[in-house]
Amino acid sequence: MRQVKHLLENKGSTIFSIAPEAPVLEAIKHMAEHRVGALLVMQGEQLAGIVSERDYARKVVLQGRSSAQTSVADIMSVEPLTVGPDTDIFDCMRLCTDSRVRHLPVVEGKTVVGVISIGDLVKAVIDAQAEQIEHLERYITS
Repeated sequence: MRQVKHLLENKGSTIFSIAPEAPVLEAIKHMAEHRVGALLVMQGEQLAGIVSERDYARKVVLQGRSSAQTSVADIMSVEPLTVGPDTDIFDCMRLCTDSRVRHLPVVEGKTVVGVISIGDLVKAVIDAQAEQIEHLERYITS
């Protein structure tokens, strides 16, 4: 089966990130600008956490906090789940489902090399199944 590194080859390894001391408003603007649902929170080259639209809704909006006055560090998820480039996509799907997360930073050693989303994983599984069906159809008709 395909691995995370294969997803990153097709998707690219662009990482959208923000510093922990940045205001939440800036994070939300970045997410909207890049059309993503989460940003990695980076302290220099180190992964400090992840902040998502869900974090914003639950920890800022519902609590009546100010987006401009609240820092990303105040609402981010610390020590996010990560996967390596050699992780199987089905293992990633299981991890996302079991842990109820939508984004997984991809880390090699201590270096962040990309991010995959549940959408990326679903697409990869659908593509793999379509390929397998096509292969089986060719086998049956030959």
